[in-house]
Amino acid sequence: MLRVVSKGATSLSDQTPFVLIDVTRMDRNILVMAEIAGRNVVSLRPHVKTHKIPAIARKQVEVGATGITVAKVSEAEIMADGGLDDIFIAYPVETEAKIRRAILLNEQVRLILGVDSLEGARMLSSVARGEGIAVEVRLEVDTGLKRTGVRPQEAVELAGEISKLGNLDLTGIYTHRGVVLENEVMTLDLEKAGYQEGELMVSLANQMRESGIKLDDVSLGSTPTAKYAAEVEGVTEIRPGTYVFYDRMQAKLGACSLEDCATRVLATVVSRPTSGLATIDGRSKTFATDVQPGKEPLGLEGFGRIIGHPRAVLERLTEEHGMLALDEADDLGVGDTVEIVPNHVCSTVNLHDDVYLHSADDSIQKVRVAARGRVW
Repeated sequence: MLRVVSKGATSLSDQTPFVLIDVTRMDRNILVMAEIAGRNVVSLRPHVKTHKIPAIARKQVEVGATGITVAKVSEAEIMADGGLDDIFIAYPVETEAKIRRAILLNEQVRLILGVDSLEGARMLSSVARGEGIAVEVRLEVDTGLKRTGVRPQEAVELAGEISKLGNLDLTGIYTHRGVVLENEVMTLDLEKAGYQEGELMVSLANQMRESGIKLDDVSLGSTPTAKYAAEVEGVTEIRPGTYVFYDRMQAKLGACSLEDCATRVLATVVSRPTSGLATIDGRSKTFATDVQPGKEPLGLEGFGRIIGHPRAVLERLTEEHGMLALDEADDLGVGDTVEIVPNHVCSTVNLHDDVYLHSADDSIQKVRVAARGRVW
């Protein structure tokens, strides 16, 4: 039985479903990515959206990260309160209220803001001018995901316009492309995807420099492509996030093995209605559902991988129930605990107030997911 090192509960057996993190695996993952960055002489600025926990972010910095990446001002505030002092908000900050909050934060830490439009840059410039400060910004380029970011063919011109604005210091460009090629098709060729991403961004940065814009940073690289993007000459920074825990999606992509996955969701079998069905207390409020089963090119079966039960499939999720399709010979019974590697760990962790860190000495520490729900 797992022993909890915290006030209150002495056992986890009555607290399913919950997220359990293998600290040994997590520490190894953190170290390996730091070694990749060091070997290629690029900065490592991990995205903390995966864990949302300041203590884990500090651990990443302690082994080599130069700073961290977040998506929201509220996440940056939590991380700054938790002792992180070099933060990049890799997301357009384009309302006056959020800009003012960011400027207040800029007085405490080194803060870099993302921008992807002239309108947004003008608003940043105006608020910064009113406060009498300069704000460090990076221009986001859309290299294939079609989310935020300026199109590559418009990036040089926009960078030139932003560089003319007062109270803004344009220091770099950034992108998040993931496993997408130049034809915007998802791929399992991680090496090719990483190299293409790096080469495109370095080319754009060089064009900007030739036009007279001084840029220091070319920042990119998701977890599956970071290893290869880091090898491209001219890339200065990688920003992987999921690598800290990894998940079933990353294993299917080939970025890791299932053995590298540090996170499990523990759930209890609450019903065995038929020989081919077991119902667990892990449900849509427990597991992320944004990575759907059967979608190409991953072709994942179910919403997670059940450890020790290779034929079992987490086939369906409802608000309060998870349905496992079983082989008739499977001996799972009511009250049994199952361990499940989630398809997408980032969104899964965000569903939980706390996670449990399982150390090599078999102790368990309950840790608050401090930036959970910080979506503004």
